[in-house]
Amino acid sequence: MDYWPDVLQVIPTADYKVYIYFDDGTIRLFDASESLTKGVFRQLTEGNLFTETCTVINNTLAWTPDKTYSESTCLDLDPISLYENCPIVDEPLELFET
Repeated sequence: MDYWPDVLQVIPTADYKVYIYFDDGTIRLFDASESLTKGVFRQLTEGNLFTETCTVINNTLAWTPDKTYSESTCLDLDPISLYENCPIVDEPLELFET
């Protein structure tokens, strides 16, 4: 892969999905529900940690369960894997409607 994808923005949903905005203009949807049943990611199901701490760190999707937003303690995912394996979706307009 010649292109190294950078994540610009993420929008988490209450049903453990994340809309990921990449620097090439694509929006991809990551379904985290399976990941949340394993290892360190299980802690993200406590309270609202999944949505409250979902962010972009090191140009990729990440969470900071300790709420420090530190690169050294975040749980981040490989941006290439996200780019190659998550389906492209349309802009989730319903998330922005009031």
